[in-house]
Amino acid sequence: MKTIENKQKKTIILWTKRLAGAATIIVWAVVLYKIFQSGGNFQTQAPQCIVSTMVIFGVLTTIYKGLEYWERA
Repeated sequence: MKTIENKQKKTIILWTKRLAGAATIIVWAVVLYKIFQSGGNFQTQAPQCIVSTMVIFGVLTTIYKGLEYWERA
């Protein structure tokens, strides 16, 4: 019984990682699009792009680390 539960758990974690990655890329693309559409010069857009990228992928990294921790448990 443990083997079936373990396999289901790993499958759920794998698909959650995939969905989180896809959602992150979509959110990142939308945020960058909004920044580029807001106007302004490169000096105002660059910091917004850098910070938003760091935050978005920082959240993804946290999700992955949490799922890896859950996978080991």
